[in-house]
Amino acid sequence: MTVHTRIRPFNTKDTYPEQNLDNDLCQAVVANGVVYLRGQIGQDLETRASVGIGDVEAQTERAMENIATLLDESGSKLEHIVKVVVYLTDIRYRETVYRTMGKWLKGVYPVSTGIVVDSLARPEWLVEIDATAVIPDGSGADAS
Repeated sequence: MTVHTRIRPFNTKDTYPEQNLDNDLCQAVVANGVVYLRGQIGQDLETRASVGIGDVEAQTERAMENIATLLDESGSKLEHIVKVVVYLTDIRYRETVYRTMGKWLKGVYPVSTGIVVDSLARPEWLVEIDATAVIPDGSGADAS
């Protein structure tokens, strides 16, 4: 019986070596035909290096690229996104972020929530995008 699948597990001590953390997390969880993604930022999924420092458009592009990659690895696609939550560190980034994100989600029509926050986990990150998607046939990768 498939209960859930964890995609790209990691530990925060590796991701945030400058912080005193030790949490086991993953980039995505598939459960009951739903894909829950970790909030994505301007970070390379392979190297964990920050991308587009000081450039909110480049960070948004990378976040959306990461979302597309993780959905593919989870058995879903961008067109199956049902909800996004966008975290901005400055309200002035809203137009650029939503315009950039909108190119990736044209014709998808997810529900969306936007939030302005003081900061994200690293000071160079300007935007974080959290997405939830479905797998159309309700299947997904095997449980692990």
